[in-house]
Amino acid sequence: MRILVLGVGNILLTDEAIGVRIVEALEQRYVLPDYVDVLDGGTAGMELLSEMADRDHLIIADAVVSRKGVPGDVLILRDDEVPTLFTNKISPHQLGLADVLSALRFTGEFPRKLTLVGVIPASLEPKIGMTTEAEAALEPALQQVIAALRESGVEVVSREVCYE
Repeated sequence: MRILVLGVGNILLTDEAIGVRIVEALEQRYVLPDYVDVLDGGTAGMELLSEMADRDHLIIADAVVSRKGVPGDVLILRDDEVPTLFTNKISPHQLGLADVLSALRFTGEFPRKLTLVGVIPASLEPKIGMTTEAEAALEPALQQVIAALRESGVEVVSREVCYE
């Protein structure tokens, strides 16, 4: 089993940081099995090709501009819904992700299962720090990432439980 939780985003563009902040919280607060990799992908694109290739489950956390919903809403997309979303690019890294997903499909290395946990941003303005809407969405989005991991049979244990 090979699983990757990939947080993408630009921490210099307000709510664009949400994907990165989700994977940071996951690593800080939970213990995961060795076969689960957690990666801050930042704004990388094709550089992530080898990391994303041949995964049993790829879980992407990111900011997602959508006409369905309001800022702070958490959206869950699965499998073929995800590459379709990335054709509507909202930031430079999404161009890279669309390219990587296309390349993986072309080479036969597309993940067997793909989940996107997206948060609708309130702002993408240049500024460090997220809006209150994105901050409020962080925990529900993190719980959706954990739910996706558990769907793949991953035991996700709180670090607090480990120290009791």
